[in-house]
Amino acid sequence: MHVHAKTDAPKSGIQSILKFSLCLTLLYILATAWFGLRAHSLALLSEAGHNLSDFLALGLSFVAVYLQSRPATEDKTFGYQRAGVLAAFVNALTLIVLAGWIAIAAIHRFADPVIVQPRLMMYVAAAGVLMNGAIATLLWKFSGDVNIRSVFLHMLGDTLSTAAVILGGLGILLTGLQWIDPLLSLIIAAMILWSSIGIVRETLHILLEGTPRSLNLADIRTAMEKVPGVVNVHDLHIWSLGSQSHALASHMQVIEMDLGESEALLERVNHQLRDHFGINHTTIQLEITDCPTVDGCCSPPEPEVIDGHSHHSHGPGSHDHSHSHAH
Repeated sequence: MHVHAKTDAPKSGIQSILKFSLCLTLLYILATAWFGLRAHSLALLSEAGHNLSDFLALGLSFVAVYLQSRPATEDKTFGYQRAGVLAAFVNALTLIVLAGWIAIAAIHRFADPVIVQPRLMMYVAAAGVLMNGAIATLLWKFSGDVNIRSVFLHMLGDTLSTAAVILGGLGILLTGLQWIDPLLSLIIAAMILWSSIGIVRETLHILLEGTPRSLNLADIRTAMEKVPGVVNVHDLHIWSLGSQSHALASHMQVIEMDLGESEALLERVNHQLRDHFGINHTTIQLEITDCPTVDGCCSPPEPEVIDGHSHHSHGPGSHDHSHSHAH
């Protein structure tokens, strides 16, 4: 049974937003780097570096969205759904490296203070707040996807850190304390690191095929076993193909029934999984009798000896049994 509920319209919308964001971010990088050098502001140069990482993140996400829209092939039977997860993982790693670079530069600046131009810092940072805030707002409604969420966090972090630069410029203007600039850089680095670690943990969980954090294995087993005709569910595995696409495989012991009844039962089970847990891809093996489990896989029953000859059962409890596939 195949269910195709997704359309390409959302992806087209995301691609348009990412294109616009790429152009706007590139212009801001050039402006921030130029004025940061003129103002001798490490905070502004940190912003330029951070926005460069945003530019790369947006580019990676754009490529990932394109790849995710490509159909499955014989070589890539699940398509390219993991492309977005990989892009988010790479984006998060680059952010961690950037946070380290900013922190080291800030520590050096504490030891060797430089006079900055606070007014220029504030003007450029104000433009950054408007730009990053606008991009973050556009990306917010698509942030359920971990790929887009990694970019959204980039832009949201930029909006907050750039706002901090404005406050820092005001503080330097009023007090003349030059150490405010590297202190802001350390705060920006800490914010970048905090958001990046969360993305790394989530993407690694998906890449290692962990049970989706939004789903509870016990609840899903209970829901499947509540369907009339199901005796028990075992060898249950759930993993994510992408951040919003989940798959399930299991063995399910059922009462004895004919083929038509088993198809109706599978439809009821898949209805539970699809409508209550958002699982659209399932592989379910039906069994009349429970079979022993070895290393997480149901092993075939021992051969029955009749008149000195071994006979293997090929009934519903064996591995020759048909599977249900729901996409």
